[in-house]
Amino acid sequence: MTDLRIENLNVFEEVPIITPDELKRLYPLTDHTTKTILDGQNTVKRILHRKDKRLLVVVGPCSIHDIEAAKEYALKLKKLADEVSDTLYLVMRVYFEKPRTTVGWQGLMNDPYLDNSCNVEDGLKMARELLLHVANIGLPAAGEALDIVTPQYIQDMFSWTAIGARTTESQSHRNMASGLSSVVGFKNGTKGSIDIAIHARESVASPHNFVSINPEGKVAVVKTKGNPNSHIILRGGKEPNYSAEHIETYENELRKAGLEPRIMVDCSHANSGKKASNQSKVLDDIANQLTNGNESIMGVMIESNLNHGCQKLTKDTSTLKYGVSITDECIGWEETETILRDLRNKLKK
Repeated sequence: MTDLRIENLNVFEEVPIITPDELKRLYPLTDHTTKTILDGQNTVKRILHRKDKRLLVVVGPCSIHDIEAAKEYALKLKKLADEVSDTLYLVMRVYFEKPRTTVGWQGLMNDPYLDNSCNVEDGLKMARELLLHVANIGLPAAGEALDIVTPQYIQDMFSWTAIGARTTESQSHRNMASGLSSVVGFKNGTKGSIDIAIHARESVASPHNFVSINPEGKVAVVKTKGNPNSHIILRGGKEPNYSAEHIETYENELRKAGLEPRIMVDCSHANSGKKASNQSKVLDDIANQLTNGNESIMGVMIESNLNHGCQKLTKDTSTLKYGVSITDECIGWEETETILRDLRNKLKK
């Protein structure tokens, strides 16, 4: 009987990695980077509660796969952020984890070398090093919390956090989000259901207890206070869901649930038909709604990279084009500047 195995039948290896505390000692925050992140968190909260009248704009690559390209993008975005700061508050989208409907590349933290070697420890180091660079130039960062353990390693560096369409309904992610320091946005379901995002907002405001790890890497019960700073994100479903009629319907549903209408519109994904060039159409519609007096839309999300389009990830990574997404299509930098300057001018008037 002692030779019979009843657990880990489908596991062939368990690889120990660096603890959160060890990673933070390797890539420590400075007073300057801490101020960037904290100012970002506080500004997003003020926008959420309408104490700051600017529009929150989460903009950047669909996913980060090239650290140097991401650094170049950050420098460009910081310059633009300063230019439009009287009307728009730009936060760089820095996504290291990618959910998959079936299989595929799961992001830089999971597979930093794009070769299925899945060196997670190196991925965590690369992620934290990039976030330090972004904070050091004075730019706040936005991320998606997908894995429920990795936030212990890098969550201290985000000023805004998303919970994706595939995980908004997950109790584990709601528990985790209830303890995050940043504002959290919950996306509607992939089929378009808004109920799960509303329920997530109700859940995340309450205290929760769940099992995770502590900064020393030990298994621990995490007890949260609840997160009062949340909103929904409209990303479309079977059809786009950003029209004024859609927004009015969701405002009413949020009020019925006893929640203040706080809405961000994702200009990409199903709202753009997964065509990057359609994001500007979505943004134009939102600008019109805002100039016509809408008060529930507090932010937008845009997928943007150095260069337009997307490319497939192949075994020969040397053939990859610089600054082009390997996941969803993104608009290029020139179009990014154009549509955000236009948005600023429309809202300023």
